[in-house]
Amino acid sequence: MSKIDLINGSCADRVVDAVVNAANDGLWAGGGICGVIFGKAGREELTQACRKYGTPLRDGDAVITPAFHMTNAKAIIHAVGPNFGIKPAAFEELFKAYYNSLVVLMENDLHSISFPLISSGIFGGSLENPAAESAKQCLRAYKAFTGDHPDYEVNVELCAFTAAEMREVSKVFESREG
Repeated sequence: MSKIDLINGSCADRVVDAVVNAANDGLWAGGGICGVIFGKAGREELTQACRKYGTPLRDGDAVITPAFHMTNAKAIIHAVGPNFGIKPAAFEELFKAYYNSLVVLMENDLHSISFPLISSGIFGGSLENPAAESAKQCLRAYKAFTGDHPDYEVNVELCAFTAAEMREVSKVFESREG
């Protein structure tokens, strides 16, 4: 049976089939969780694997690479979230980043995934509450995916790294239906 859980911590530390990188459209090592994942996986190996994809990717796209030196995951799914500083109404693209990550997970016969709060850091722009908005789109994508693929079991973890993010995202999880 599929499930989604809220975790206070880093998605890069979770023991799952796939860790999600909040990627930029060029798939190059960045800051935040992206920098952490590149560091844990091995910057050189992951950079080489990412170069095999034609970039720039579009907002909402998701691609997969091996996890290399990350012993807690089999793969890294790179999800390109929108930059709300440039596109202040890109909610559908954020939804697609989560949804397409789940599709890539299924296409690779993987079942557990750990997400960061995509587009909630420097890509949060002027959103009033980027962490809560990211959580809403993650929940929406999870519901859509499990509705579209009811026979494919997925275990989803959404990771809120800071205590403040955890408080905001907990409110979203508590208010969700069903």
